[in-house]
Amino acid sequence: MMILSGDPPRSRALSILLAVIILALLATPFIFPGAKALNVAAKICIFAALVASYDLLLGYTGSVSFAHTMFYGIGSYAIAIALYGLGPNWTAVAVAVAAGLPLALLLALAIGLFSLRVEAIFFAMITLAVASAFLVLASQLSWLTGGEDGRSFQLPELLRPGTVFIGKEWFGFPINGRILTYYLVLTACALMILALLRVVNSPFGRVLQAIRENRFRAEALGYRTVFHLTYANCIAAVIAACAGMLNALWLRYAGPDTSLAFSIMLDILLMVVIGGMGTIYGAIIGAAIFILAQNYLQALMSIASSAAADAGLPLLPGLLHPDRWLLWLGLLFIASVYFFPTGVVGRLRNKPGAAR
Repeated sequence: MMILSGDPPRSRALSILLAVIILALLATPFIFPGAKALNVAAKICIFAALVASYDLLLGYTGSVSFAHTMFYGIGSYAIAIALYGLGPNWTAVAVAVAAGLPLALLLALAIGLFSLRVEAIFFAMITLAVASAFLVLASQLSWLTGGEDGRSFQLPELLRPGTVFIGKEWFGFPINGRILTYYLVLTACALMILALLRVVNSPFGRVLQAIRENRFRAEALGYRTVFHLTYANCIAAVIAACAGMLNALWLRYAGPDTSLAFSIMLDILLMVVIGGMGTIYGAIIGAAIFILAQNYLQALMSIASSAAADAGLPLLPGLLHPDRWLLWLGLLFIASVYFFPTGVVGRLRNKPGAAR
């Protein structure tokens, strides 16, 4: 875990937990057959990178931005529009990268230069207004974005599920373009998280933490705080746009609900808090916990409700009915924030006996 950054987890329990998550993600196509497991694993990878990029802002600078899904959506729509308009080829992917990343960078630069001079609450409100305007714009430009219906598109042939590289007779299931796309997503997200670890453990990252602790003292020491905050905003925006591109490639679709919805922003905030702010490692754990609960809690409640009914227990079958899974999901996250105020990573690092 010290690759490039020199920043280990600093806890044996945290190291084991991270190793289990990473090994499970690496082995998902082989040990968890079925489309749902692969979709969940891909979503964990994408959101781990997205949440890590947001943690650079919230955890390391203390800046609360509500425009992060806008950058995520820019990446998604760049891929969708290019592949829809230019056809399923690698040239379209290159055009999407060449257009989407600079656009995200320029918007982040503009927001940073014009907004980061104000107080934190006003910066949050400005980013919320910009993100809302972008969502309305994307929904209304139906000739370009597909409007509320979004854009579906074909992938390059190499990434299509119908492209088989190794037949079923070798592993019991075919190694096809879908598996290749999954490992492309996994590798790209891992590289982005490692890059962010390097950033936060550099002298630049130390300055960001100094600004978070006391902005006026950092300015008194001679650091250009607006420059550093804007630079961090640009880095986070580019990583978020890359995550959006990967999400669009995986879903073969980009639309307001999957790329720009405010609910995605709330999910990102929850994952940062659950995993632990200002850690980067917390993004991996927060994304894994949240997305697994989101996808499998209802099924687990159905099993528990049936078991309680068979045992003749009063009230429990109704309380554990799968239709109430959102209630229990909310209670689960309230409990996690209450018992883990510094997140899972902070709790494990502060645990007696943790490796230092």
